[in-house]
Amino acid sequence: MLDDAQNGTFFESSYDETKLSRLESRWKEFLETSVLSNRNLEAERHRLEQFISDISHQTKTPMTNIRMYTELLNEEVNKLSEKENEEATVDRIKKYAQEIGRQNERLEFLIDSLTKLSRLESGTLEVVAASSPVNELVKKAVSAVKPKADKKKISFMTADAEGDISITASFDMKWTLEALINVLDNAVKYSPEGGRVEVQLSETEMYAAVHVIDEGPGISEEDATRVFGRFFRGSDVQQADGVGIGLYLAREILSKEDGYIKVISNEKRKGGEFILYLRK
Repeated sequence: MLDDAQNGTFFESSYDETKLSRLESRWKEFLETSVLSNRNLEAERHRLEQFISDISHQTKTPMTNIRMYTELLNEEVNKLSEKENEEATVDRIKKYAQEIGRQNERLEFLIDSLTKLSRLESGTLEVVAASSPVNELVKKAVSAVKPKADKKKISFMTADAEGDISITASFDMKWTLEALINVLDNAVKYSPEGGRVEVQLSETEMYAAVHVIDEGPGISEEDATRVFGRFFRGSDVQQADGVGIGLYLAREILSKEDGYIKVISNEKRKGGEFILYLRK
């Protein structure tokens, strides 16, 4: 009966008052309940996926409108005459327009991150690991973050531990790229203007490692134990832009492909270091 249940071929064969017949009936009820439970679970997962999709879709329209009206406001400001008594008004309007744009970008990032995080945690979005070149992953991530780094005149130095060799690991290129971009984005965000971010590669028998080293304030030992928590912001960076979800998202992505991330806390050295471990 157990073998038939596993194979999906079980059916009642006895219809009398024996113990075996009663057992078969109860076993059939149990299997039907399990199937129904699985169907309900799948339906709930589908509803959740649809709900997340609706959130993403519905929030795009107001965010687009905010961006459009910000641009219109800036255009109107540029049309104003440069009379002396209007300079203060012009400056204030520009400041307000810039703040609208900044808040819009923050809202876009938050909604996008929460959508991705919800899909990962609910299992509605699957991370599929495959053999891929780590060097290509680093190249794409640095290219994605470079425009933001250029605004702060921050340079990137990329190298690996053994020279110009190709390192391969098993990971989902799309989602691991998202994780690495989040880490690099933090490195740029907290590094001083004109600083440098290093990206180094190394490997062990089981893992390929991507080291991201910045020249920011670093991570204290106290914060190192909580830095990957959802919405966590370090005590030294409370005033900086961000919502504290990037590192948590990076950890969730890596864990789903049998990898992990850790932070190096070294108060003797300026800056912070994060290491992403990708399973070979």
